[in-house]
Formats: sequence, structure tokens, C-alpha cells
Amino acid sequence: MNYLIGIIESSWQILLDAGIFILFGLLIAALIRAFISSESIVKYLGGRDIKSVLLAALFGVPLPLCSCGVVPTALALRKHGASKAATVSFLISTPESSIDSIAITYALIDPLMAIFRPIAAFITGFVAGVGEIIFGNKEDRKKAEHIECPHCNNHMYTAPSPQPSPSRGEGEGGGEHIHSFADRISIGFKFAFVELLSDISRWFLIGIFIAGVISFAVPSSFIENYLGEGWLSMIIMLAVGLPLYVCAAASTPIAASLILKGMSPGAALVFLLAGPATNAASFTIIAKMLGKRTATIYLVSISVCAVLLGMILNWMYHLLGIDIHAIAGHAHAMLPIWLKWATAVPLTIVLMIAAIFKKE
Repeated sequence: MNYLIGIIESSWQILLDAGIFILFGLLIAALIRAFISSESIVKYLGGRDIKSVLLAALFGVPLPLCSCGVVPTALALRKHGASKAATVSFLISTPESSIDSIAITYALIDPLMAIFRPIAAFITGFVAGVGEIIFGNKEDRKKAEHIECPHCNNHMYTAPSPQPSPSRGEGEGGGEHIHSFADRISIGFKFAFVELLSDISRWFLIGIFIAGVISFAVPSSFIENYLGEGWLSMIIMLAVGLPLYVCAAASTPIAASLILKGMSPGAALVFLLAGPATNAASFTIIAKMLGKRTATIYLVSISVCAVLLGMILNWMYHLLGIDIHAIAGHAHAMLPIWLKWATAVPLTIVLMIAAIFKKE
């Protein structure tokens, strides 16, 4: 019982520190959903060229899609005209980084990791896309048709011409439906605080609990001996992360707890990249829908980039003279305790309700 109480207390402390940053991330996610349409994404991802891959990786980095939601989204983009190279790039950069996970990384780890993580996600997605261009099967440019309206579920519209005309009809026109500012804000907040929160709630709470277990029960000496500095710790975290089903938000408190126990920042980054980007279920779907060669390029790109970028991150911390174990989790220290409780308590209640009543 004492162990259970200790784990719960440790988990609550992590959630207390991260609460306001989670809400900030969800707010930005709502604005992204409200004002960046799926039409804009599809429009630029159809070519089998460096530009399409570059844009796909850039589009994916801030988008608030977890590992469970990115596969159907990416395959829908593929169906509506995105090239394989752009699809693979989007599939990797999107779950590895999102605006909410960046905020949580800043809260629980440190600013350098919060900056380097999205950059690493972009690089990994870009490398995979270029790998698909070089080593993948050749394909003709697809034409996007009949794309779902990004702001309402009951309308369809065809891909826009160079000078599209706005339409309010049932998909007969050639452009995006017009929505008022209030409608967009409403749709954005519904997505972030209902749909997205529901998607990440269960896994985020599990991640917080695992982080509590690590923080309370795992000896620092164990982490330092087996998961400290060196490439071997990165290989171990890669092996753990690749088959694991965990979203970017849920992986962050786990990585933060491991860092506080002695893990190197590079090994933590490997887990933060490999864990959200792939799992056994999503890899099977990707292999079936995009082909085994593309799935292999996808997996190899994630593995190689994660380890190499992890080594670069370790080098950066040494070069800058930053001891991540001394500063990790200190970003929240500037916040008053009343603000932490005022955000963490309602957030916890909402997360638990969302996790309990989440539709499978």
C-alpha cells in the first residue's frame, strides 16, 4: 500500500507540473485545427519531389495527431492525391512531435529538448521521404478528388482549381466551404478539447502512471548503469520504442522520469522519436497500404535517424555544458502553486472522464 501511495503521489506531482502546459498545447491545437485546413495540406503533397516531402514534414510537426490518429489521416491524404514520399514523411513527423507534446517537453524536461525534438521529427520525416523518392517504387502523380470538407463532416468538395470559387453547397462547387470565424473557433475547440483529449486521455494517464512508477520505484543506479551514456542505451530504447503503442504526449513524462533517474538525453530522444512514430499495429497497416518496400524505408529511417540524432543531442548538451539531470523539470518552478492546482485538478477530472467514456 505504501508503494502504491508513493507512486500515486509521484504521478500527481508530474501531472501538477505539466497541467498548464498541456492546456496551452491544446489551445494552440484548437487554433491550428480552426485555421489550417486539410485542403491546404493535400494541395501541396501530390508531387514525388523534395518540395512535397519538405512540406509534408513541416505540416506534420505541429499538428496535434497522436499515433493512433495519424495512420488513417495519412492514408486519407494518400487516397486524395498525396505521393508515397510525402505520405511517409507526414506519417513520421506528425506523431513524433505536436504542439501539445512540445509544451509538455518544455515543462517536464528542458527548453533544449523542447526545441530539438520537433527539429528531429522534421529531419526524420524528411529523410524518410527522400529515401522513398530514391529507393521506392516509381509512381505517377495522383489527382485529388472529392476531399472531405475539413470543417464539417457532411459536405464534400472537389480539389480546388488554381482560382477556386467558394461554395456553400453540397459539394457541387470547386472550393472550400465558407465558415465564419465563430464557427471555426467552435470547431477547433471541439476538436482539441473533446476529440483530441479523448484520443490521448487513456494513454496519457497510463504514461503518467508509468512515469510515477519509474520516479518512485526504479533506483537511479539501475538507470545510470544500463541506460546512461553511450550508444548501447540508445539501441535499448529503440528496441523498446519501436513496437510500443504510445503517443507523443504520453511518452514525454516517461522520458522525463528516466532522465531524472540518470538516462542520457540522447537515449530519451530515441524513445521520444521511435515510440510515437511506429508500433506493431501501424507498421502492419503501412506495409499493406503502401507496400513492403515503403514500410521498410519508413522503419529504417526512423531507426537510423533516432540513434544518430540522439548522439548529436548528447554532443550538444556536452558542448553547451548543460547537465540535463540537474535542470530537467525546472520550467514549472516559475509558476505559482495555486495556478498549478487550478489547472491540474480540472484537467485530471476531464482526462479521467474522457478515458472512461472513450469510444473504441
